[in-house]
Amino acid sequence: MVCIDVHTHMMNSAWVKSIEKNENYGSVTVNGKPMIALAGRPYMPVEPEMLDYQRRINDMNTAGVDLAIISLTTPSVYWADPPEAIRLSQIVNKEMADQQRAYPDRIRFLATLPWQHPDEAKKQLFNAVELGAIGVFVGSNIEGTALTDNSFAPIWSEIDKLSLPVLLHPSPPVDAIESKLGDYNLIQSVGFMCDTSIAVSRMIFDGFFDRYPNLKLIAAHVGGTLPFIAGRLDACYDFMAPCREKISNRPSEYLQHIYYDSLGFTTAAIQMCLEVGGPDHVMFGSDYPHLIGHMDAAQERVKALPTKHHKRIFEKTAINVFNL
Repeated sequence: MVCIDVHTHMMNSAWVKSIEKNENYGSVTVNGKPMIALAGRPYMPVEPEMLDYQRRINDMNTAGVDLAIISLTTPSVYWADPPEAIRLSQIVNKEMADQQRAYPDRIRFLATLPWQHPDEAKKQLFNAVELGAIGVFVGSNIEGTALTDNSFAPIWSEIDKLSLPVLLHPSPPVDAIESKLGDYNLIQSVGFMCDTSIAVSRMIFDGFFDRYPNLKLIAAHVGGTLPFIAGRLDACYDFMAPCREKISNRPSEYLQHIYYDSLGFTTAAIQMCLEVGGPDHVMFGSDYPHLIGHMDAAQERVKALPTKHHKRIFEKTAINVFNL
């Protein structure tokens, strides 16, 4: 059985050097390991595997992963001014395109865009697609700005026209610093899940999926908390008028429209995605090579599901969504 990983990351040395100089992020060292910081607190380690494609391929071989659809990660290039954001987007997309050509049977990539500069983001979208990007990466917020903001509408319109899959990956919540989510790394354990849920719920209630019917949105980390709160979203729609201002269908119907990765860390979490999204709306994701991203463990959680789901999660749905 083929295994396709739709949620897996690579960095670029130019990007690492640049974000380490940024005043909001910067870098720290923890136990000898370099880490991207957020407001002076450890945020994300820079793993050697994130910069080494041959090591990635070797690890994929060991784990039995056939194809990786790679992306950068948040905060992507959203913190940078226009010249730097454009430069880094071009560098990251070109490097990933080069690796896709070097490993045509093993690597595909998602476009990195400077979303905070919409006109330039559209240009980089077209450039990335020409380079071979098969989808787009976006954070759950763009340095505090919601994805439904009108300034992003031209980008979403082009993505919708192209019918490109979009991996929506969590970003630090807007109030992460004020709420001290750096304590105990609550950003990663809880904040990420909440921000994904808020972002997609806002899209639903804002009529986003009605405006962009061709959009294939993949909500990372089993959709945050969305499968768990699907009933609550419907109840709010049924009994609270503001929830019906822009949509005429229950939120659970929109949750059947989006896709989910399998990165839930329990088989039960993946099962909830199957129940809420449907059996054809879940794809394998590992989050490799982050500290908690292990390809083999992620596979075992999927294999613990009934066998009727295996081929669709590991292979079939990704082939259909990404036109592989």
